[in-house]
Amino acid sequence: MDIQSIIKNLHPLEIRVIRAYEPGQELTADKLVQELGYKPGHANQAFSWLAGKDLLAETGRTTSTYYEITDLGRQYAKEGTPEERIINLLQTKGPHSLPEIASALSLDNKDVGSAFGILSKEEAVAMNDEKKAVFIEMPKAKRFAVSVALHRLAAKSPSGAIDQKNLTDDEIRVMGTLAKKRGAADSPFRIIERETVSHTLKQSILEVKKALDAAGITGDEIGSITPAMLKSGEWKKGSFRSYNISIPPARIIPGRNNPYVSFLESVKDKLCSLGFEEFDGPLVETEFWNSDALFMPQFHAARDIHDAYYIKNPTHAKSIDEPWLSNVAAAHENGGDTGSRGWNYKFDRDFTRRLILRSQGTALSAHQLHKASIPGKYFGIARCFRYDKVDATHLSDFYQTEGIVLGEEVNLKTLLGFLEMFAVEIAGATDVKYVPGYFPFTEPSIEVHIKHPVLGWFELGGSGIFRPEVTRAMGIEVPVLAWGIGIDRMALMALGLNDLRELFSQDIEGVRLRKAKY
Repeated sequence: MDIQSIIKNLHPLEIRVIRAYEPGQELTADKLVQELGYKPGHANQAFSWLAGKDLLAETGRTTSTYYEITDLGRQYAKEGTPEERIINLLQTKGPHSLPEIASALSLDNKDVGSAFGILSKEEAVAMNDEKKAVFIEMPKAKRFAVSVALHRLAAKSPSGAIDQKNLTDDEIRVMGTLAKKRGAADSPFRIIERETVSHTLKQSILEVKKALDAAGITGDEIGSITPAMLKSGEWKKGSFRSYNISIPPARIIPGRNNPYVSFLESVKDKLCSLGFEEFDGPLVETEFWNSDALFMPQFHAARDIHDAYYIKNPTHAKSIDEPWLSNVAAAHENGGDTGSRGWNYKFDRDFTRRLILRSQGTALSAHQLHKASIPGKYFGIARCFRYDKVDATHLSDFYQTEGIVLGEEVNLKTLLGFLEMFAVEIAGATDVKYVPGYFPFTEPSIEVHIKHPVLGWFELGGSGIFRPEVTRAMGIEVPVLAWGIGIDRMALMALGLNDLRELFSQDIEGVRLRKAKY
């Protein structure tokens, strides 16, 4: 044991304990509070530090029970319990109905009813023919003795807590009917259990004491100068603790938002500044809104169980709102009034109620169509869930930003302008290209691709103009632009990352660095 190294790292709280006690003496936090004037927290700190230096050993733990009077207990001690007050009222004022007792004593009806029930069982009170309570005799049962004992116990606990060891067996029995551990607001006392840990200094402390004496360290050294010490000049008379100025200062880390959260908020701000209104929807969705309302046939390959997560319980929604259900069913079966021939199959109205985790953000757009204003611009940021192999550009749960623009004048050129805004202004891409695509609910359909400096070209998202089978089934007669952009992938470019998994990293230092960069 390097004694010199130990004494250099001793705190005054530890030094005072070492100098005050000998090896083998039982030490507790209460002992240090009483004899050294420590606060309980300081005592426990001293024990923890000394144990860490192998100068202190734990010798035992004991649990003690205390009873602390509550506000209700103080009220009972001052005014009497409801039982006592009812007996006193009936003795001095004569018969009263229960509502009259409650009014006269300013008690709740339930408290009066409970107290009257206790007194009635003890044959201390009874109801007369006029349905009024009358006094019979003073109760002698044990239950009423509890009320009397309350005053004696309250006197023992005017402010602090009563140690169970200081109560008689009768008082402990009575306290058992007066005290609760939890929900003590409706009981006169609350039960508090405290664990006392005992320690003892080890024999090696004797060498430390000698070293402290040789160095002239008392534990009363001044650690910091206060304005009062400067004013009185007291600092001139004391000695100061030594300081190691080579120790680096404590690291101060300011609180910050997660960089990805900040990025999502920035996307919302930009879209709102362009006049878009935000929409939202549930994570658990029906097949109807997730796919059927988007003119995706019920036999489409994307309906395979490996592409969506199905809800185990309940498996189906109770119903789908009309007239949207019938309109969409007709569009699938024969085109309805959309001018289409539909998919020519029997629409399954039971299947359409099946519950899944939302697999595409376009479900939000489907919900919004029949509520939208014309002209109108809407967007949403949706958490989606889809079975997929996780890699640098794919996750099994991900964010998409969805949007629709409705109006007589909107067209493909308008859509390309929005896609360029996402790719360049939000994702920060410099190389952008548009590729023809296919989606059951848009025609024409376009995919936008961007070039990442490390990952190369990848798809940012899909877009197009909603087909009449989608819009007319929802009562919309004007063109509707729609897009679903992988906002996680936009964040890769904007935050300078190379892997989608870094957006949800547990590496806090890495997250801080990304925040500082962003």
